Parts: sequence; C-alpha cells; structure tokens
Amino acid sequence: MHALVVYESTFGNTQTIAEAIADGLARSMTVDLVEVGSAGTSLAGVDLLVVGGPTHAFSMSRASTRRSAAEQAPGGVISKTTGLREWLSTVDASDTMVATFDTKTDKPHLPGSAAKAARRVLRHRGFHPVAAAASFYVTGTTGPLVDGEGERARRWGDQIGLALS
Repeated sequence: MHALVVYESTFGNTQTIAEAIADGLARSMTVDLVEVGSAGTSLAGVDLLVVGGPTHAFSMSRASTRRSAAEQAPGGVISKTTGLREWLSTVDASDTMVATFDTKTDKPHLPGSAAKAARRVLRHRGFHPVAAAASFYVTGTTGPLVDGEGERARRWGDQIGLALS
C-alpha cells in the first residue's frame, strides 16, 4: 500500500504531527509526506490519503486567517502559498481511502475542527474515510504541542496502517 500525507502548517506544530503520523504509517506501508503548497493534484498510485491542517476560526484555514496567523509568526509560516481548503477542491477521489487530522488549541469545549471539515469535504468528493477525524493539541495559538501529542500521532498513524494492511 502507498500513503500520501499532505499537511498545511502555520507555526510548525501540524508539520510535526504530520511527520509523526507518517512515521507510524511507515511501519506497514510506503509513505510520502508533502507540504500542501508542494502537493500535486494527482493521486495516481495512492491508496490512502491522509490530510491535516491547523484549526483556524473553527475550521480549515482561509486566506484571511492565514494572513492573521502570519502576523503572529515573526519568522514566517510554513505553508505560505496554498491552504488545505483550496487544495482539497482540486483533487479527485478515484476510490481513495482517506483519514484527516488537525491541530487545535487545548481548551475544553472549544468548537470547530479542521479535520472534521476536511473529512466532510472529502467524503462529499467521493473519498472513503477509514478513521474518525483526529485532533492533536497545542498549548496556545503558536504552540508548542501538548506533551505526548507527537507519540499519540505516531500511534494513530500506526493503527490506521495496521488496520489497512
């Protein structure tokens, strides 16, 4: 099996989670990891698409929320050109399995999830979800990740890979 992990990251936290998920998946399949601005639109040869991004304004980022985030990142942001929302509108399902994840602030009862929004979009585009949307937590808007979230992401990827192999 071949998995493609595509991520959008602002401050680096989602990138770290994507890397951990890719590590977990790699125990049972071939994995490519790509930042969304470098991801093409063809999914030829991809059996599992895993996508994730930060939760901005209760959903996937928009150009306006990315600009706002960039103002909070003196060193710049990771995903500069394209967001997950825009990229998802360009890919076709071709019976591809999918899993989604996000990063979000660790605050009880904070609504919204980029992962759930992405899952909904992908399901409507004909993709086949193989796992519930997963959220991984940061301590504040810019991070860092809550302790243990990287390992939890690695286990999530490993569990998905094992379930599909």
